[in-house]
Amino acid sequence: MVGKLNGKIAMITGAASGIGAGIAGVFAREDAHVVIADLDGVAAESLASSMRESGRDATGIRLDVTARASIDAAVKEIESSVGGVDILVNNAGVSTVRDFLDIDDDAWDTMLDVNLKGVLLTTQRVLPGMMVRKSGRIVNISSFAGKTGLPRLAHYCASKFGVIGMTQALALEVAPFNITVNAVCPGVVRTPLWDDPGKGILNDLEGEKGWNSFVGAIPLGRPQSAEDMGLACLFLVSDAGSNITGEAISVSGGQ
Repeated sequence: MVGKLNGKIAMITGAASGIGAGIAGVFAREDAHVVIADLDGVAAESLASSMRESGRDATGIRLDVTARASIDAAVKEIESSVGGVDILVNNAGVSTVRDFLDIDDDAWDTMLDVNLKGVLLTTQRVLPGMMVRKSGRIVNISSFAGKTGLPRLAHYCASKFGVIGMTQALALEVAPFNITVNAVCPGVVRTPLWDDPGKGILNDLEGEKGWNSFVGAIPLGRPQSAEDMGLACLFLVSDAGSNITGEAISVSGGQ
């Protein structure tokens, strides 16, 4: 049976783990050629290799979303080896917890560079090819914290609110080229952003107590999964979502 993304080349940033890996897995099952782009190039190729062993089409590549030279080199390699990017998912992101008065220049700049400027730079490199082909799907991963402010996350919220604003503006600009631009806003997904022993969010939120407090606020009663995000993205990039653009869809269990 032909998958919903048969033959499409889908590039997902930050896809070696967490939400990005979940999106890549869903797309691969629908017969896309998945490009796993990640700052950790070894992990990206490792995941791509495991997908190929399962009979999927996948390429792993190192990509630093904060550096134009890195993005240009990665996209050139993709274009020369498998073809132009049909689907771009800007997923790479970082998060830290800080009291507002403790957000220093480094914390602010890192958050905005990865979460917001990274979306700008990567999209600027991929978009011209989509415009020439008059076809493309772009999904930016924001957050439910991109729609509502949360204490101790002002810098994160600022970056994710910005992603939604950029999504809405770009959607209007590229609609004449048959390109859709949407955002997916995850709720609470247990990823390395939470669990990293050195930098994970739970280090600043009393560990499992903090996790349980987030989960307890979800009306549907369970945390979201990386696959939940992949399925939402799949809807937006498949033919089913062809007349949807400029939207920011929450996948948060009603939170």
